[in-house]
Order: sequence, then C-alpha cells, then structure tokens
Amino acid sequence: MIGKLKGVIDGVGEDHVIIDVQGVGYVVQASSRTLQGLHNGEAVTLFIETQVREDAIRLFGFTTEQEREWFRLLQSVQGVGAKVALAILSILSGGEIATAIGTQDKAMIGRAPGVGPKLAQRIVTELKDKSPALTAIDLGLSTLATSVAERAAPKPVADAISALANLGYPQASAMSAIAAAVKALGDGAETSALIRQGLKELAK
Repeated sequence: MIGKLKGVIDGVGEDHVIIDVQGVGYVVQASSRTLQGLHNGEAVTLFIETQVREDAIRLFGFTTEQEREWFRLLQSVQGVGAKVALAILSILSGGEIATAIGTQDKAMIGRAPGVGPKLAQRIVTELKDKSPALTAIDLGLSTLATSVAERAAPKPVADAISALANLGYPQASAMSAIAAAVKALGDGAETSALIRQGLKELAK
C-alpha cells in the first residue's frame, strides 16, 4: 500500500494530479482545494490513501495527514463514498468540517455537491462523537452552540454572532470566531469588542 508520494508534478487535471517519482507517473485524485495549490514542475509531497478494488487501484492525495483522516472518517458514514468525501473537502477545510459537526450545522456540510439535506444531517450526527481527535474547535463551542440554539446565550454574544452572520459569514464560522473571542476577551466583553475580535479570528 502507498502511504506517501514525493516527486515532481508532471500534470494537473480537473480532479487529479500526475506525480513523477523517479520516472514513474502516479495518477492521484485530489480535492479541488488541494489541486489549486499544485503547479507543473514543482516538487510535492502528498499523503496517500490507497483504495484497492477488483477493477482498479485508486490513489487519493492530501497535503496533510489531517485531511487524509477526514477523508477516511467521512466515508465511515453510510452514503458517503470517495467522490462525496472529496467534494466536501473541496469546499471545507478540516477545521471548518469540525466546526460544522461541533455546531450541528448541516447546511454548511450541505454546500458540497452531491450532499443533500438528509445526508448532511447524517454526517453531522454520526460524526459528532467520532471526530474529537481531528477537531480544531474549542471544546466550549458546542456549549455555545447549544446556548445560542436555546436562546440562552448572553445578549452580547448572540448579537455578535448575528452581526458576523449578517456580514455574510456562515453561522458555524461566526460561532467559532465569537467563541474564540469570548475566550480571548472574557465573559464580560461587550458586543462591539466581540465583533472586532471575531473578525480578527476570521482573518487568521
């Protein structure tokens, strides 16, 4: 089984890259986020997930081990194959997937092509207890999400999340940013301060 490839990029297609490793060209499928950062002639190292089928051996490439783990974890959900997992990873980073799962934001997952409302709900539900090792969100975020949903969050916090959402940021991203802002500024921070800090977090 191939776990990693290190070579030179020999070509980039719509859904794959060809990596020349000492004269052998490996065709590796990847998410569009990964492919956007790859260019002909450059040296590259990709972590590989190898899938062996009766009729083919397929290689999937990732720039980080975390991204590969998300690829594997997403496919543990019924109805999610390699194509759908790559589609999700094409529009969301690992941290954004973790945030969506932590806040049970099925709409965020549902932005991926081929992911309907029912499948998005299944993903956020089934992976909620499976993804802690991969999640990049603060443990307090789930508590914050629950309090917002139950309208029990402090008014400055709820108003700050609403303000970021009105600026066009996804609800899950707004929650994550304000959760980080509360952690940085303290529970007594005012709405304006939370918004400023939240925007800084989103800009990172």
